[in-house]
Amino acid sequence: MRSITTLSGALAGLMMILVGGMIPAALIIPRSDLQNNILSLPSSWQVPSVLICALICGAKSGLIAVIAYITIGLVYLPIFHGGGSIGYLVTPDFGYIAGFIPAAFITGHLARRVVKNDLLQLTLCAITGLILLHFCGILNLIIGTILNRWPESFLELIIAYTLSPLPSQVILCPGIGLIAIAMRRILFVE
Repeated sequence: MRSITTLSGALAGLMMILVGGMIPAALIIPRSDLQNNILSLPSSWQVPSVLICALICGAKSGLIAVIAYITIGLVYLPIFHGGGSIGYLVTPDFGYIAGFIPAAFITGHLARRVVKNDLLQLTLCAITGLILLHFCGILNLIIGTILNRWPESFLELIIAYTLSPLPSQVILCPGIGLIAIAMRRILFVE
């Protein structure tokens, strides 16, 4: 029974990641005249989907989901931001995509220790996963810069791949925690 649960969570997580990559992130800001402003963020729901999967389904399901996602993208289905194929291994983006693996695994393990679906703790779990993801991405940028893989400077790459999307991804972490709480209650995840 546990393996069916793990595989079901992985499949749901994979679908979330695939769809999340197509949905742009935005914040709804209410105004005093009962209208809403929509503030677009320079990110999608792909990274939050990875973290939500890990928070709800656990480390094993999250790990299986992201490995399946990466495998699908490397066999040339254009699911990554810049397309897909085995050639994606040498792009600046790939370190961040590879960072999905430790991010999902560690976030899932940390979420198991959260007591009573605490929003602050789940948000911190998501932030920890996000930090791991960006650490892997930055490590890839450092190695690629040392090996002269890309024409851009290290500073340009850090701005484009970490400093630009990171604030909006951190802003989404409380929302990730809220979604995880709601889904954990619906699915009776303790």
